[in-house]
Amino acid sequence: MKLDILAFGAHPDDVELTCSGTIISHVKQGKRVGIVDLTQGELGTRGTPEIRLKEAKESAKILGVSTRVNLGFEDVYFSNDKAHQLEIIKMIREFQPEIVLANAIRDRHPDHPKAAQLVKQSCFMAGLQKIVTKFENKQQNAWRPKAVYHYIQSSYVEPDFVVDVTPYWDQRMKSVMAFKSQFFDPSNKEPETFISSKQFQDFLSARGVDFGKTIGVKYGEGFTANRFPGVKNLFDLI
Repeated sequence: MKLDILAFGAHPDDVELTCSGTIISHVKQGKRVGIVDLTQGELGTRGTPEIRLKEAKESAKILGVSTRVNLGFEDVYFSNDKAHQLEIIKMIREFQPEIVLANAIRDRHPDHPKAAQLVKQSCFMAGLQKIVTKFENKQQNAWRPKAVYHYIQSSYVEPDFVVDVTPYWDQRMKSVMAFKSQFFDPSNKEPETFISSKQFQDFLSARGVDFGKTIGVKYGEGFTANRFPGVKNLFDLI
């Protein structure tokens, strides 16, 4: 399945929390978008892997993505090594995305920058002809995405560009709240975490408003780039 955009997240809900508005925007434009979750988030305080997988499926419906895959890497303990790189390479070659979205280059959770480097490196390696991979018993062709952009998570990172997601903010937050086990719910009796408080929900809105303000819109999502974005028309920057 050829995709236009493939978004990677270290955990289910990483993508929803950071770039789901951008995903919805591009789906509405007719682009094919997919999500690959590296782990099941099994070491999270709240919920279970089974619940997280069910929630991820529900969120995917809200986002309108073409596919969502969970690679089953070990939460917290996955590494940027050959075995994990090859699994990422298989996904890149299978879906042949033009653009890859990946975790933040810097964040409070160590899995996030680790996943950022793993995905970034694997995107380059996926274009090397002499790295041989098979998916579903079929040998794959080399493929390198045109661009890798990193979304921004809890820790503030100055964005290189901001996407206007104002028309899709409510749908974006609905995709976030599909992960009922993880976020603010007064009826949930599990221990409170960094992301389960009402304050964190308020933070998401504040971050969206903050990024939006930088480009003169109500809500925005910020990204960093590994190289300078290029345009053919100055009006593309408006």
